[in-house]
Amino acid sequence: MSGVLTPVLTAHWDQPDSFTLEGYRREGGYRALEKALRMPQDDIVGALKGSGLRGRGGAGFPTGVKWGFIPQGDGKPHYLVVNADESEPGTCKDIPLMMATPHMLVEGAIITSFAIKADKAFIYVRGEVLQVVRRVQHAVAEAYEAGYLGRDILGSGYDLDIVVHSGAGAYICGEETALLDSLEGYRGQPRLKPPFPAVEGLYSCPTVINNVESIASVPSIITDGADWFAGMGTQKSTGFGIFSLSGHVTVPGQYEAPLGITLRELLELAGGIRAGHRLKFWTPGGSSTPILTDEHLDVPLDFESMAAAGSLLGTRALQIFDETTCVVRATLRWTEFYQHESCGKCTPCREGTFWMVRVLDRLEHGQGSEEDLEKLLDICDNILGRAFCALGDGAVSPVTSSIKYFRDEYLQHQKEGGCPFDPAAAMLFGSSR
Repeated sequence: MSGVLTPVLTAHWDQPDSFTLEGYRREGGYRALEKALRMPQDDIVGALKGSGLRGRGGAGFPTGVKWGFIPQGDGKPHYLVVNADESEPGTCKDIPLMMATPHMLVEGAIITSFAIKADKAFIYVRGEVLQVVRRVQHAVAEAYEAGYLGRDILGSGYDLDIVVHSGAGAYICGEETALLDSLEGYRGQPRLKPPFPAVEGLYSCPTVINNVESIASVPSIITDGADWFAGMGTQKSTGFGIFSLSGHVTVPGQYEAPLGITLRELLELAGGIRAGHRLKFWTPGGSSTPILTDEHLDVPLDFESMAAAGSLLGTRALQIFDETTCVVRATLRWTEFYQHESCGKCTPCREGTFWMVRVLDRLEHGQGSEEDLEKLLDICDNILGRAFCALGDGAVSPVTSSIKYFRDEYLQHQKEGGCPFDPAAAMLFGSSR
């Protein structure tokens, strides 16, 4: 099964100096930049379009197409903003990437900025992960010293500055327009679209916003070619990605594989569900994606197949839960997170998440009724598609999907007058079960 893996982004994570300029260059680092600076900028955009790379931050929008939206010859400054505000429950791929190989992100950011004719780029890192902020800052400083940033990069005549910005720690700032408001010094709240960031983004200028993994994938596409990348994955979900397995799995961690791999294959690589237990439910892309069950073990992990199964590929954060887990309790914990992180700008999300927590808490303690399930679904219906941004849609995903697959478990709480599950049994540590 090891042949299934395609280590590109993670290929050198085991090297003790992989985060340094010397360690990165030893493995071919910055050769893609040298090649890109000799290419017409439109050809770089064309290569990304040809590769079929889709955004690795969750939405899956074609990266090259997004770059192509930037108006040229408009006389305005252009900006690149790297969204490194990874903070969704279960999602844990960008932070280790920035820790292990920050220069891969920096090189990708330089190539991207050159392609969209930007002379200023920002890497917006979640401020709570201070060690990551420092590591990325160190990589940027090394890149300046080596001549990969600043004036006349490698004698090409191209100038670029990169600013590492530390966010204050708000989940809403993972939404691209809220991130822009935060970057400009305002409270992080989503903006009305249109206008879209490609036309009026940072400081009302054309802006490309991409996820860390998306930008880090750029150097290998430039080096090895669009056809190489497009030759992996599926027809519409090309390439490879990092799959983050956590929870009740024998060997949790990051598994880099082509899109279209199945959870069954990934579990075989990870040693399966923890000994003596079986899979109950899982998230394909973090807590904002509808949960799936053991009947979906063989559904390809690509954008189209996940949509057909009623979920989303998202950030490929696979949280694995075995039969010891109470789905009502897990859903309540996720919903408490969304209530806390709602920015409060719009009524459906602000009020809806508040009431979902109250109803779920009542159900978890065996004080609810079947009518409460219908009330929950009604609240979800009033949030889905009506909230100002995607946070509201994400908040309803675990609620609606858990009721869909585990309605009987919700009702069992009512019948028994409390939760029938022992919370300690689901713990990975401190439990003998």
